[in-house]
Amino acid sequence: MSDVMPQMKRIMEPILDFYGLFLWDLEFRKQGPKWLLRVYIDKESGVTLDDCEAVSRDLGVALDVEDLIPHAYTLEVSSPGLDRALRMPEHFKRFVGSRIKVKTYQLIDEQKIFKGELAGIEGDIVKLRIDQGAVMDIPLREISKASLEVDF
Repeated sequence: MSDVMPQMKRIMEPILDFYGLFLWDLEFRKQGPKWLLRVYIDKESGVTLDDCEAVSRDLGVALDVEDLIPHAYTLEVSSPGLDRALRMPEHFKRFVGSRIKVKTYQLIDEQKIFKGELAGIEGDIVKLRIDQGAVMDIPLREISKASLEVDF
């Protein structure tokens, strides 16, 4: 199914552009006996329920017309949320200066979980200013999960 992902993105682009939105992330996976296509959309001013409904309606029709997916699936369109996952270099670039939480696959300095201020990304190296003020380099390939930290 990964071979249809570029085609799905091609179909989504004009729809998202029309509403002033952009694709944050895209997941297509089997959950139990059913398939789920989850589309995360975003815009600078924040995503509304109306945005999600409009994209879901228009994208659902476009995907049905294109008939890329040969089996039943559920389409879910949503905002990435306040504690959004950071997966791609563009995600990290957008949130420089924000507090993030990073989990790594392997131990780095005898730990796997780090919190701090996202100082930047250079190539495939995420720069994290940890609470003591030092900047730590974490290779993107070593990050199992990264997300924004939300303070309430």
